[in-house]
Amino acid sequence: MRRGRRKEKEMMRLWVLLVCIWFWTLVLANGFTDPADVSALNALYGSMNSAPQLTGWTANGGDPCGQVWKGITCSGTSVTEIKLPGMQISGALGYSLNTMISLIELDVSNNNLGGGGLIPYDLPPNLRRLSLSGNTFNGGIPYSISHMVSLKYLELNHNQLHGSLDDMFVKLSNLTTLDLSFNSFTGGLPESFSNLSSLKILHVQNNQFTGTIDVIANVHLEDLNVANNHFSGWIPDQLKGINNLQTYGNSWSAGPAPPPPPYTPPPSRRTHPGQRSGGGNSLPDGVTYGKSSGLGGGFIAAIVVVILIIGAMMAFFLVKRKTRNSSSEEKIEQERSYALPSKEVKQMIPNHPTESINAEILHSADPIYLKPPPIAQKKSFDSDDDLSNQSTKKTAIVAPIKALAYSVADLQIATGSFSIDNLIGEGSIGRVYRAQVNDGKVLAVKKINSSALPSQSSDEFLEVVSIISRLHHPNVTELVGYCSEHGQHLLIYEFHKNGSLHDVLHHLDEYSNPLSWANRVKIALGTARALEYLHEVCSPSILHKNLKSANVLLDGELNPHLSDCGLSSIVPTLEYQALDHSMASGYSAPEVAMSGQYTLKSDVYSFGVIMLELMTGRKPFDSSRQRLEQSLARWAAPQLHDIDALDKMVDPSLEGLYPAKALSRFADVIALCVQSEPEFRPPMSEVVQALVRLVQRSNMSKRTFSKERFEAAGRYYDDALFP
Repeated sequence: MRRGRRKEKEMMRLWVLLVCIWFWTLVLANGFTDPADVSALNALYGSMNSAPQLTGWTANGGDPCGQVWKGITCSGTSVTEIKLPGMQISGALGYSLNTMISLIELDVSNNNLGGGGLIPYDLPPNLRRLSLSGNTFNGGIPYSISHMVSLKYLELNHNQLHGSLDDMFVKLSNLTTLDLSFNSFTGGLPESFSNLSSLKILHVQNNQFTGTIDVIANVHLEDLNVANNHFSGWIPDQLKGINNLQTYGNSWSAGPAPPPPPYTPPPSRRTHPGQRSGGGNSLPDGVTYGKSSGLGGGFIAAIVVVILIIGAMMAFFLVKRKTRNSSSEEKIEQERSYALPSKEVKQMIPNHPTESINAEILHSADPIYLKPPPIAQKKSFDSDDDLSNQSTKKTAIVAPIKALAYSVADLQIATGSFSIDNLIGEGSIGRVYRAQVNDGKVLAVKKINSSALPSQSSDEFLEVVSIISRLHHPNVTELVGYCSEHGQHLLIYEFHKNGSLHDVLHHLDEYSNPLSWANRVKIALGTARALEYLHEVCSPSILHKNLKSANVLLDGELNPHLSDCGLSSIVPTLEYQALDHSMASGYSAPEVAMSGQYTLKSDVYSFGVIMLELMTGRKPFDSSRQRLEQSLARWAAPQLHDIDALDKMVDPSLEGLYPAKALSRFADVIALCVQSEPEFRPPMSEVVQALVRLVQRSNMSKRTFSKERFEAAGRYYDDALFP
């Protein structure tokens, strides 16, 4: 018996040994680390110029979790940390870090990374700490950071970043440390800073920020440094108690801050008959009561409470019979004060496109918030059917408008009484005029036809203006002001001297220079970023139902600006159909032509057509060509993966000055966007990523040119290829 048991134990040990040997053989043969992580680290190593400091790293293969790679930490088979601070590494960060889904910390601070280029868009999506400080990154902050909901530490200080900050911090409620100091950021602090509910440390010193810092007044900060900027106004009282507060080097207003404007309770806080006002312990503006500072505070409070209780009891008996009906009416008013219910939105938003340069709020089953309450105060609303049965008249609630109000008289002077000499464009809802205001600045004034607003009040027009005025992105045309008086409705936008992409591509004359390949990719990427902002950063998403090259305006440096977003709701569908036939000219997705229904994916299709215009120089629909070539998308789509065909499709005005591989990748992006089935088209964030990778690869390698051709094209590539 004992011998049998011993044999069994020996056999078990032998089997265990064999299994271990087999396992380690498999590990040695195939590697232990997740292949996606290995591939990303290989690309990162190459982009960092194969720095010798990175001991253990290789450009091909390897096993960072099974071997010792400098700065790499793993959990199981996944890489979780990359820590390479202060190692004098140069180069870039590669273009495939977004595949490292288990990476929670990326610290490459105090190196020489960036080379004056952009922070890569393809960052690991689940990072908790991102430290790129002390490098030479240029440009702005990539939008991919706006989706990093787990991010706690974001350190981008001591770089060469510039431009304004977009509202990209809405989802970053876990962020505790944000350091943007010692860069060249301009503009005001974005409103989404107020969403940073966990933020404790904010450093923005030594930039060129302007405006006030009121947006962070209610953020519970412990360390705030806003020194050496161009801030103005008053320092909010809520911030003066911060222990680590640095505010010097700004243009603060002297003297005590003016009192706040008289408080008007928002409609949502109207009390019901018989209900005591001010329930709970919060003030109407959301500021909580503190401890009483006066000796008689408790006594006064007790008297107030007694009076309120007696008043409530009397009111209860007086209005008992009317409570139910009154409460119902108040409930409807409360709901409408925060949101346009979806049924009302559907009545306001047509099922078809509107103006030649417009966009629209994407309607859904949820209410569209004009001025959303804080997250903690969001309420559930009754169904649309309940609202539709009420006879209460709709009350328009206009959210604050972040644009200047102009008078009709001022605009008449600025446009020469809307002279035909100042006419620069015409759409389905009105004409656009060039205007020169008192300070010499040139603006574009859109004068909306009265027929476009036959049944809508000024309040409803102002609701639309309010939405447009809160759209801020470097590639979206900025609304400067508006006018609503004497029955006139006008919108005032920034003016872009190079006109529309359509004119630059299709109306060349002997004095015009054709767009270089570099500028074409720059325009595609900028337009994609604008559309990504509307689709994926704005909440709710904004649908641009009429994307086309005439709506892409170019500034003096040929940076693209997507024009007029949010105007489609003011144009009736039938009038649009009668006035504008652009959607039959090659931009509309197949499903739109069949059903008239628009989605985000139909926008993606239209963007793909714009990319086709950029690549081929052809119009989206050209009746002068033979029948099979009249529709650009239908003609080009089957040939986009044929290298030989691509060379014949490229705009002849480029004269062969384009990288062959970049052209192929550009065509691959187009092919994805113009697929006939909308579900197979990518979201705009993926389109942006693909174009960013194209740019990065083009910057890293220009071997597609011969020496002579590259020298001839050098003028196109010397000026920092893309934004």
